[in-house]
Amino acid sequence: MDTKSIILNGSTLSIEDIAAIVENPNLQVRIAPSALAFANKAKKFLDKEARKKIIYGVNTGFGPMASHIIGRNEIDMLQKNLIHGHSMGMGAPLPERYVLAAMVVRLNTLVKGYSGVSRELLKQIQTFINKRIIPVVPEHGAVGTSGDLVQLAHIALAFIGDGEVFYHGRRQPTAKVLNELRIAPYVLKPKEGLSLINGTSMMTGIAALHCTDAQRLISISIRNGAMALESIGAFDDGISSRLHELRPHHGQRVVARTLRSLLSSSRLLKRREKFQKTFKVTGTLHQIPESVQEVYSLRCIPQVVGPVLDILHKVSGEITIEMNAVTDNPVVDWKNKTFIHGGNFHGDYIAAAVDQLKISLVKLTMLSERRANFFLNQKINLFFPPFMNLKKPGLTMGLQGLQFVATSTTSQSQTLAFPQNVHSIPTNGDNQDIVSMGTDAALIAARVIENAYIVFAVELLTLLQTVDFLGEESNYCRSSREMFAEFRKIFPALIDDREAYGELQKVLDALKKGEPLNIEWK
Repeated sequence: MDTKSIILNGSTLSIEDIAAIVENPNLQVRIAPSALAFANKAKKFLDKEARKKIIYGVNTGFGPMASHIIGRNEIDMLQKNLIHGHSMGMGAPLPERYVLAAMVVRLNTLVKGYSGVSRELLKQIQTFINKRIIPVVPEHGAVGTSGDLVQLAHIALAFIGDGEVFYHGRRQPTAKVLNELRIAPYVLKPKEGLSLINGTSMMTGIAALHCTDAQRLISISIRNGAMALESIGAFDDGISSRLHELRPHHGQRVVARTLRSLLSSSRLLKRREKFQKTFKVTGTLHQIPESVQEVYSLRCIPQVVGPVLDILHKVSGEITIEMNAVTDNPVVDWKNKTFIHGGNFHGDYIAAAVDQLKISLVKLTMLSERRANFFLNQKINLFFPPFMNLKKPGLTMGLQGLQFVATSTTSQSQTLAFPQNVHSIPTNGDNQDIVSMGTDAALIAARVIENAYIVFAVELLTLLQTVDFLGEESNYCRSSREMFAEFRKIFPALIDDREAYGELQKVLDALKKGEPLNIEWK
């Protein structure tokens, strides 16, 4: 990938590209010359045919009003009316990063050359992206069928000089920003309003960013899991290659292999073979001073995290397809000299994918909460001080208050786990009689992702206390030592009770920016 720009050709946009554009304000997008040529051919074919044929969305009304034929003198006004008529969203503005991702996906879809838009419109979108002029898009309005009509309309509103945008962190009237930058508002041509809003780009852009977060969360979960296994001196056979070969789910095997790699430098795991030689079977009932097996949240890390990794891999593939697909209607198939009417704008692929990812991340959050509980509950671990209190249990609180955060946050995510895409309500005069709710699914998933970071932070801080308590930092694996060193700089050991919410936010921010593990998918 070019470190200064990403070329959009409608076919090769990746999730990594989306993340890079959002995270690097200096990264530019460029439109491939071949894509501009294709767009020009589609536009010429559309304009020619529109003079002699009835074409949906070009010289007809929309949805249930498609039987209303529009006069030649009003077809440009139709597109402007479409944008204004759908810019009816309400609620708080969506995060700028989501809107930027949606604009990149929409531009990539349009440059495929099957939407009938002009080169000038493509250039306008490119300018908005490269100058990071981010339209203000309200949260509520999209049902995710016929695309993200309302939210994409708010983006399109900015292209024509109306509405509001965020520019350099300030919310301002679009007209004011365009005037300052000497950018002319775009005047919509036939079908262009429809091409801008008739697609799944909002939900897809958000979903792409979710995949990046999910990869980071899986990495944190595995690294936290490795540190947890070390802190209890777990047996080595739970992650052995032979065990996971006998149940060869791909994600499970990958997670186990990753744990083995991380823990290869650890001196804290116990060998099952040595344990079996230490304790013997006798002729009478007796009890040994060690546990034979760990609790499931520790013993079954590959079996719980593995399915999440499998789902992420599947979902990432579906989102990548969607980012590089034609998702509007009708399709201007200039190569075959025809218009194809259909439903590629329907968001169920993304809605279902996001819901799957969301549910799997809720399970990952539950796993983290249970591991934290194990170390904080002396009645279960039978070794560590209550609430990992490193001073005077009873007088000082330890991590007691922090556990409440993990418990309540996990509970909220469990409520949010219900799949949004089954909440279909017919709308648009029952023309849209089954809808995807894909953007709402993506926004609910965003809350689950935020919650996961919070619970993972609680687990990590709990584990750091175990390292302090054991006093064996040098015996931990390299990954655990690195995490300990990094986060102890941000959050020193909690010995005396202190006001710590500012430090906690810094821990959260560091987790969100952390480099994910290079998990080999093979």
